[in-house]
Amino acid sequence: MKKILTLVCVSALGGLLTLGGYKLFVEKDNQQLAVEQSSDFPVFVPTNNTVNTINNASLAPNFVDAVEKSIDAVVHVKNTAIVSGHMTMQDLFFGRNSQRAQVGTGSGVIISPTGYIVTNNHVIQNANEISITLNNNKSYMAELIGTDETTDIALLKIDAEEDLPFMAFGDSDNAKIGEWVLAVGNPFNLNSTVTAGIISAKSRDLSGRNLQSFIQTDAAVNPGNSGGALVNTNGDLIGINTAISSRDGSYIGYSFAVPSNIARKIVNDIMEYGNVQNGILGVVGGALNSKTAEQLGTDITEGFYVSEVTSDTGAEKAGIKSGDIIKKIDNVKINKFSDLSGYLKTKSPDDVVNVTLIRDGKKEILPVTLLKNNIFNLPTVGIVKNASEKELKKYNIEYGLKISSLDDPNYESYWRRNGVEEGSIITRINGKKLYSVDDVQNALKAKNYNEPLQFEVINNQGEKVVYNFR
Repeated sequence: MKKILTLVCVSALGGLLTLGGYKLFVEKDNQQLAVEQSSDFPVFVPTNNTVNTINNASLAPNFVDAVEKSIDAVVHVKNTAIVSGHMTMQDLFFGRNSQRAQVGTGSGVIISPTGYIVTNNHVIQNANEISITLNNNKSYMAELIGTDETTDIALLKIDAEEDLPFMAFGDSDNAKIGEWVLAVGNPFNLNSTVTAGIISAKSRDLSGRNLQSFIQTDAAVNPGNSGGALVNTNGDLIGINTAISSRDGSYIGYSFAVPSNIARKIVNDIMEYGNVQNGILGVVGGALNSKTAEQLGTDITEGFYVSEVTSDTGAEKAGIKSGDIIKKIDNVKINKFSDLSGYLKTKSPDDVVNVTLIRDGKKEILPVTLLKNNIFNLPTVGIVKNASEKELKKYNIEYGLKISSLDDPNYESYWRRNGVEEGSIITRINGKKLYSVDDVQNALKAKNYNEPLQFEVINNQGEKVVYNFR
């Protein structure tokens, strides 16, 4: 038994000595060998992330200066309108009026230290009372100076005790696709909200009738942002946020702003004339693409194809002809009709523009003097224009506007059933005589919200009829 125990102890001791020798000599040599082999392939592990963070920050846009220049100039606009609601049993029982106060909100931009504010027409439309709240929470009642429904621009005025922070209009023609921009406004009544995005496109027309020329961005714009500022990284006002493209009324990635050059022109006209003075070129046509270019037998796929030149306009007098392709006006490239119409909205009657066009494969530059606009898109009717003396004499009248096109789809059939066609004369709107399209704009602006829209029309049979619309 002692021999067995002795053998076991000797075996265990031998094993321990063998393991200790391996650890001491063999494994140590293997570790040294491994380090030497890896030295040819060094691995660098950063000990501090500060350098990487600084590098990333230097590449990111900095909006702080732009926000500081703009945020105090953007205001909250509250519109209180009196509207007719549904008559309830309680209204009938107590003999109450069904009219109710309805409050809408939006944004605006102070554009002068004396308190002029630009916003959207739809923000203050039908308002009985307009109040303005500044970024410092001071509130003022605003006066409506004027509006332009076509461009959705309105001008307000408040009287403050001191000069106000304001933003000057920048040059929206210099704005580039891909450029960073900020939307500053009051969405959902959240005052002084700033969102960032890029310019996604320019000269966007959402109406399908070539009436608009928006800057499109992907900066988040929601209900309440309307009338607020679109600002570049320098803090320049390059647009007035106006619309969003959405199925549920909230932001989904597309928002649109009236370019600052158009807004500035509208504001200046309202302040000087009381309405908008549009200068027209006098051409009819459409944008080129592969399909239309093939139909027209040209290899030019970008530009505005002139199919017709209106008589007695600057285009006709300058020598523009049917078949010409307009490529540029001044320094603005023309690829679609909204490029053309958008730039012309920044111009006034008697302004001279240089039209670059292609005729018979050759480039020509023609100076064109813009004339005063003599047409107007009248709601519920269509296109009306100043009538000539000959057209007025036909009906033995001294004033009136000719219906050029009945293109309102909701009312066209109604007018035709009542004997009103193209060529009929509208003599009055709500009792006001019409001598020019300016009178139409003034009559519409003077109409109260609850007042019906009344037309006095001489149809093609020479009959004078009065029509009322609510």
